[in-house]
Amino acid sequence: MDKTLIVTNDFPPRPGGIQAFLHNMALRLDPDRVVVYASTWKRSAEGVAATAAFDAEQPFTVVRDRTTMLLPTPRVTRRATALLREHGCSSVWFGAAAPLGLMAPALRRAGARRLVATTHGHEAGWAQLPASRQLLRRIGEGTDTVTYLGEYTRSRIAAALTPDAAGRMVQLPPGVDEKTFHPGSGGDRVRSRLGLSDRPVVVCVSRLVPRKGQDTLILAMPAILARVPDAVLLIVGGGPYAKDLGRLAAETGVEDSVRFTGPVPWAELPAHYGAGDVFAMPCRTRRGGLDVEGLGIVYLEASATGLPVVAGDSGGAPDAVLDGGTGWVVRGGSAEESADRIVTLLGDAELRRRMGERGRAWVEEKWRWDLLAEKLRTLL
Repeated sequence: MDKTLIVTNDFPPRPGGIQAFLHNMALRLDPDRVVVYASTWKRSAEGVAATAAFDAEQPFTVVRDRTTMLLPTPRVTRRATALLREHGCSSVWFGAAAPLGLMAPALRRAGARRLVATTHGHEAGWAQLPASRQLLRRIGEGTDTVTYLGEYTRSRIAAALTPDAAGRMVQLPPGVDEKTFHPGSGGDRVRSRLGLSDRPVVVCVSRLVPRKGQDTLILAMPAILARVPDAVLLIVGGGPYAKDLGRLAAETGVEDSVRFTGPVPWAELPAHYGAGDVFAMPCRTRRGGLDVEGLGIVYLEASATGLPVVAGDSGGAPDAVLDGGTGWVVRGGSAEESADRIVTLLGDAELRRRMGERGRAWVEEKWRWDLLAEKLRTLL
């Protein structure tokens, strides 16, 4: 692999799926051949200290820009080209194609031989609007490869690119650490601590935002409780939708059967997945297709933990489920369909076991980080 400059706005300790994707990939590359140029997470004293501590622990060099939002401005472009030359990098990986991939021509002129731009869910939204669609086209022309998560995002992004750029697209989804997420991850301890040892648990691990569908699960709870009276919904994570979800649980009359953990440290996430009998996140597309699920790595983490999954049909979420094999895909926002699938799974231990085992095997076969990191090394 050529020495590579990773240019990204999304990098830990800032939380999020893209951040985890990039960090996990970077850790599996040769640390002597990686330099990360990233935004600052928070300007507060606490945020600065957390970022400095995180960066010091990394096996590769991390350079932070002073801004909290890295954009392809002239100043940032000059800094990126200076870092490319200073560290002798000949490849560039844009952690999110839009908009940072617009810097590709300048970095090419500065000596970059290989430029790879990774797309997520938001680029599929960009492809639907005339102005941003033109920017995506420029990114496709300026880079050697635009990667995509799954067929949903590929088809929409490819339509915005030239035929030549679309023909150079390569699938590069995030992976799952099957050694971290596994059936013996400590779920029993979490259930015991929360007083849920003897109750059927539906778990949802995600940021609390409207697209993810935690509200759909709360609305499904009356129907679930009518058939599984001791069931509980365990909502793991934090986010701006938290207060609304709490109010909805009270208004729906199910607050005694819904538990909110709030934000959970990453190291404790595997055990929280393992606390469930069923994983459910019936995500939905919003804002006319601009707010869409890119893939849904949480479904694969749940599968690696041995759980059957109930997924929404937003964007690329169905790409992370073998419908009828590792779980089911329901219409996003449909409380009725969600309740029906969840009740079926809670009532059939053998079905849960079969789907959980199939999901675990599928992750080991296709979604391991080492397999995907090798593909990235080849692209770079």
